[in-house]
Amino acid sequence: MTSEIISSKALSKADPVFGQNSFDDHEQIVFCNDKDTGLKAIIGIHNTVLGPALGGTRMWDYKNEWEALNDVLRLSRGMTFKSAITGLNLGGGKAVIIGDAKTQKTPELMRRFGEFVHSLSGRYITAEDVGMETADMDLVREVTPYVTGISQNKGGAGNPSPITAYGVFMGMKAAAKFKYGSDIIEDKNVFVQGIGNVGEALVEHLINEGANVTISDISQERMEDVSSKYGVKIYEGNDIYSEAMDIYAPCALGATINDNTIYKLQAEIIAGAANNQLADENKHGRILQERGIVYAPDFLINAGGIINVYAELENYDRQEIMRKTENIYNTTLEILDNARANDLTTHKAAFSIAQERIETRKRENSK
Repeated sequence: MTSEIISSKALSKADPVFGQNSFDDHEQIVFCNDKDTGLKAIIGIHNTVLGPALGGTRMWDYKNEWEALNDVLRLSRGMTFKSAITGLNLGGGKAVIIGDAKTQKTPELMRRFGEFVHSLSGRYITAEDVGMETADMDLVREVTPYVTGISQNKGGAGNPSPITAYGVFMGMKAAAKFKYGSDIIEDKNVFVQGIGNVGEALVEHLINEGANVTISDISQERMEDVSSKYGVKIYEGNDIYSEAMDIYAPCALGATINDNTIYKLQAEIIAGAANNQLADENKHGRILQERGIVYAPDFLINAGGIINVYAELENYDRQEIMRKTENIYNTTLEILDNARANDLTTHKAAFSIAQERIETRKRENSK
């Protein structure tokens, strides 16, 4: 029997869960493994003070399990504050499945994942995210009721992506109102990074508004399809952050605002659908404030999707979904004004409101 010598780099991760900043007092983390289907998944339940933890399932070909764990921790934490600031009686949770959604996702794998969700007895409710489709949620629904975003013909609210994009568009217009004194985006140069379902829907809103849109994505085929459909430009450079633009809309993975990009960024507004856009919320939020770049907090303006699927739990109609989503405009303006008046970063201003709602409910529950 031989023993391996742990490298110093590995030793620094000797506390791979509780010791991470992204852990942030998660209530529960569930590791799911099934040999027969090849399922390897992690469910993170961050906080259930306001209600059951609701958040989508992301399937991604992570480089390693550590990357997957950190992603689910950051995502589930973000869902807590997204639900809180939107006024929903939900907690925060998220799930990730490790694998290539195009080649490794099967009906058997999705049903098995649904069984793991069901074992949590409603503490976590899943939904659609990156790498998932409404049809996948329908498969999960075959083995558990704790899933939202199922097909409309099965009684669900359907694909949340269009509503997510509409909420982002509302938040973007509010940021423009704050920055320019007008929420008209016509002729503004907008770079949309990531043109999945949400990104494409956002592009459509922007084109209808008369914005000058440039798109970027890891898939050349996808860019060509969207460019042909909407007549938008494809970014062909190698450093999007150094390009002159009015609005930067990150709609792919998170942490694109980081030490390497933040000082290069030429945008006046950041408003996109991606989760956890700031690699370091406090540090990078402050730098954006100092540079005069208006950041519309992601967990606020991308809340349209959760508003959409929440309708399945509360049984409200499409009109109410749209009303709640449109209200993202007003909330964004309030937070931007509050941040300026109190010399706060916009992230801190939004986070404080969400945290106070959670703390108030916690005090009420303890009586």
